[in-house]
Amino acid sequence: MLICKFPFGPLETNAILIGCPETKLGAVVDPSLGSAGAILEKAKEFGIKIEKILLTHSHWDHFADAHILKEKTGAPVYIHFLDAKNIEHPGSDGIPLFFPIHPVSADHFINEGETVAVGKLHFQVIHSPGHSPGSVCFYLEDQNLLISGDTLFQGSIGNLHLPTAEPNQMWMSLEKLAKLPPETRVIPGHGGETTIGKENWLSRAKEIFSE
Repeated sequence: MLICKFPFGPLETNAILIGCPETKLGAVVDPSLGSAGAILEKAKEFGIKIEKILLTHSHWDHFADAHILKEKTGAPVYIHFLDAKNIEHPGSDGIPLFFPIHPVSADHFINEGETVAVGKLHFQVIHSPGHSPGSVCFYLEDQNLLISGDTLFQGSIGNLHLPTAEPNQMWMSLEKLAKLPPETRVIPGHGGETTIGKENWLSRAKEIFSE
């Protein structure tokens, strides 16, 4: 499996290109501001055809370049319906926009337990509300990989003080992730990688992060 991480934008949001080596089909997760050029260049280098754009949630830093990739590749955009409004009307979630963010339309609404196929790779959708109502993680069980968006970071969790955040939902979401195999590799929306086993505080998240 090809996997490349591109930290871009003012918040160094991790855009991720994942490619199936057998079929040469690929997906981009969370194309952050300024990442499209580097992603397209890497996909061309490895002969990967981008066929899907997968969004973990709708905060502007996670979809800012989605419209460019959609225009260049024709790839449809996948997002949970609870977060879809904000990609079509950026800023409708109440988070300030410090520069224009281009809207992009949602083509497919993803749900808990759904599997999204990219070649022979299978992305299992884990609905993980908390940071936003429609936050999701993508779990590739065969690859022992979790793309956690802003639900889980190395040693921390996503901001729960944003207008649409739901702290009580976050604790339940983290309990879901705690049940994954401890060796599961985690690529978050910001910062470095970790594993589920290294984040052994997950079951105590409410105690640690509640105010």
